[in-house]
Amino acid sequence: MAADSTSASGLAGRYASALFELADDKKELDPVAADLRGLREVLGGSEDLRRLIRSPLYSREQQGQALAAILDKAAAGDLARRFVLTVAHNRRLFALPQMIDAFLAELARRRGEVTAEVTSAAPLSDAQQGALGKVLRKEYGDKVQMDLKVDQSLIGGLIVRVGSRMIDGSLKSKLRKLEFAMKGIG
Repeated sequence: MAADSTSASGLAGRYASALFELADDKKELDPVAADLRGLREVLGGSEDLRRLIRSPLYSREQQGQALAAILDKAAAGDLARRFVLTVAHNRRLFALPQMIDAFLAELARRRGEVTAEVTSAAPLSDAQQGALGKVLRKEYGDKVQMDLKVDQSLIGGLIVRVGSRMIDGSLKSKLRKLEFAMKGIG
């Protein structure tokens, strides 16, 4: 199992590096990054689409047609479109989310940016995002990007992850700690 994960991350890294170099040569890093962020959001919001890219039951043509339609609707640029369709043609769509993450991580690394993965129980308002951004910029510098996710199982609160550092202020985690403490007493 670990070998599968390692080979998928190596594969994702190679594809992401190739796309990064092409985008850099063509001076299209920001448009490609925006297209990939949009695609990541679509993938994150659709279990059916995630199933499509993972399943070997769909032919490369079916997968390619589905993704071409999504990219057309999103008005994705030519480079991002050709990249995704090449990945589909090569039957590597199962690693597309990791490829997107690797591309965006490399872009952030080269720009000196830090990404904070913020998971909340409910979508954050603009005011909450602004306040959190202010705290993160104070701690990590001006180049902090927030990657916002929603996980209703948290019940309340936030989990913020920056690099290997994680701050878990979720109600779910607090309740779990309370449960363990109560089991220790009884």
